[in-house]
Amino acid sequence: MTRKVWIFAFLVLLPFGAWAQPVATTNAAFDTAMAGSVWGAALAYIEPRSLQALTIPQMTIWGLNGLAALDPDMSAQLQGDEILLYGPNQIIAAVPTPPANDAQAWGRVAAKVAAAAYAVSPALQQAGTQGLISSFFDELFNHFDPYSRYEPPLQAAREQLMVTGLAGTGVTFAAEGKFVTIGAIAADSPAANAGLAVGTRVLGVNGRPAYPAETTRLNNAMPGLLGSTVTLRLADPEAGGAVQNVTLTRALIPPQTVISEHSPAPGIAALKITDFNAGTGDQFSAMIATLMATNPPPTGLVIDLRGNRGGVLRQAVLVADSLMAAGPIANASGRDPDADQVFRAEGSDLTGGIRIVVLVDGQTASASEILSGALADDHRAVVIGSTTLGKGLVQTVTSLPDGGELFVTWSRVLAPDGWPLQMLGVMPQVCTSLGEQALVTQVAALANGRNLMTPALAASRAIRAPAPVDTILNVRDHCPAAIGSDLDMNTAAFLLTHPAAYQTALLP
Repeated sequence: MTRKVWIFAFLVLLPFGAWAQPVATTNAAFDTAMAGSVWGAALAYIEPRSLQALTIPQMTIWGLNGLAALDPDMSAQLQGDEILLYGPNQIIAAVPTPPANDAQAWGRVAAKVAAAAYAVSPALQQAGTQGLISSFFDELFNHFDPYSRYEPPLQAAREQLMVTGLAGTGVTFAAEGKFVTIGAIAADSPAANAGLAVGTRVLGVNGRPAYPAETTRLNNAMPGLLGSTVTLRLADPEAGGAVQNVTLTRALIPPQTVISEHSPAPGIAALKITDFNAGTGDQFSAMIATLMATNPPPTGLVIDLRGNRGGVLRQAVLVADSLMAAGPIANASGRDPDADQVFRAEGSDLTGGIRIVVLVDGQTASASEILSGALADDHRAVVIGSTTLGKGLVQTVTSLPDGGELFVTWSRVLAPDGWPLQMLGVMPQVCTSLGEQALVTQVAALANGRNLMTPALAASRAIRAPAPVDTILNVRDHCPAAIGSDLDMNTAAFLLTHPAAYQTALLP
């Protein structure tokens, strides 16, 4: 059948007759070519990769339901070998369908239907081309996967900037008495690669003297154009006050996601990981190296993952690898063979085997759950807090012709002992969400060689996918998801300073 659009004209009494005429508007015309190329590329990418087997025609109709989300008077239906676009009491357009496996052609057909709707709908014109493109994806993913998503060009650019980081030097200035010093250096930054050291006095920046009162201004001036330079005039007290000029070339620096926290007890270090981006693994390793180089080094470590919604899976694997001598970290499997992955620790424990506690809560998700589950199953750490969110899915990402990005769920993650992270989440070895009195009872039992969470942990680790929702909810009820509190850190301090209780809290 020849592919073309049939626009049906109707003589209809008002108000529908007036509604059905093209609407005069100052809005830009619908970009049919762009919408078609974006939707076609997306359909081609999703079809072989989604966890659920989907047909291209069905996905197209789901996406076109986005027209009704913007204008309830619009609806698109697949009837025989045509897509019919309906308005109030009338057919606005009929578009012949292409072969079922031609994703690009289905994208173009969807764009033709959308263009016909756009021509007569003020609501769609108000949304614009980008609004219709986004609504297509919203409705598409509402039907089969709430985690897959489309990010429009501007949002995608911002997200990419958050992952890759701003161009900068990696230097953070600090005021110490009458002097400006280097207060911090980002891992794998121009400053770190140049061998600069924390504590070095900064006499000037780009030929101007540096004064303590200007520290904020100096820090705000560090980000700049990629490839531009900053010259620091430095005096190192450990080198006899020798003065030198060092020129740093700004480079992309991932945002700092690993932050040193206040020690909860003498000899205990605490690091918070806010999310997992392109630099998290390197930042974590650098922080651990600095901690272990202190004299004396810490005897225990708290890793705070509360509120961490995840990020780049590979970075969570790198963090786990830096804490585990060997063994499995996670397994991922999907419908696309390329989605199947086995992650194992193959490095060395940078901490030398010191005791580790991981703090989690109901907002700990995705890559954070992979890390905490791996350390728990490896008997490498005690997890404290509440049951985590339960997002054990991995997404693949691609760029679309409009500059947007498409995130598609393509694999499920299993923890090392075989239990699924999706929906179930990570069950902590010490639960703080049952209230202070219940926690006191748990801690007392740990001190006496008993872990009251053992039955809940056994039930959680015995779950295998797919599991009924009610079974999963019953297991999660043993330690309900909650926002973290001071009880978490206080309990961590107790366990890390009481080796016998810590040993009892580890998984059997």
